Amino acid sequence: MSIINFIWDFILHSDQHLGALIGQFGSAVYIILFIIVLMQTGFILTSFLPGDSLLFAVGAFASRGSLSLFWLLVLLCIAAIVGDIINYWTGHYLGTWVFNKQWLNKKHLDATHEFYKKHGKKTIILARFVPIIRTFAPFVAGVGSMTFSEFLLYNIIGGLIWVGMFVLGGYYFGGFKIVQDNFSLFILGVIIVSLLPIVIEIGRHRWNRRKENSKIE
Repeated sequence: MSIINFIWDFILHSDQHLGALIGQFGSAVYIILFIIVLMQTGFILTSFLPGDSLLFAVGAFASRGSLSLFWLLVLLCIAAIVGDIINYWTGHYLGTWVFNKQWLNKKHLDATHEFYKKHGKKTIILARFVPIIRTFAPFVAGVGSMTFSEFLLYNIIGGLIWVGMFVLGGYYFGGFKIVQDNFSLFILGVIIVSLLPIVIEIGRHRWNRRKENSKIE
């Protein structure tokens, strides 16, 4: 099984995989979850790791008493905030060089820039709820003119809201039998809903570019 297939299987069947991890590692699973969220938010190359779906899943496990809601909220909020800080400073020191090398996906960069044009500094908060852009936004902020003090404020607010909303959502809704019996479908629904903003943004960007090209012609 390839790494991508494994990650996709982990996301869709996160209830089974999390149960296995808890059974195997016990309390150490908090460290594993911390690292996953830290890497998902802190490094461009690991933006494919589960985010929204993972937070919802661990919240569901907390509702069953398998995990501590308090420690999940504390540790994962810290991971999300620290991850974005790492990403910001990576963009600040290496961003120009990386852009010149053209190592980053241009579509993702274009979508992130469109997000910034539309939402300004609030992008750091709103991007938390958009996969891929979630990881690119702090990197682009570090490259741009946003000061660290400004970034840190929006980063903390966004991190707290993002983790709190999805973990508590899983905690309060994950206990329902219909959710437990159809967990994969609910996780898939979370993924689809979270992907809609980036699909719409990319679509708008392409539409506007076509309109500009048609005017030129």
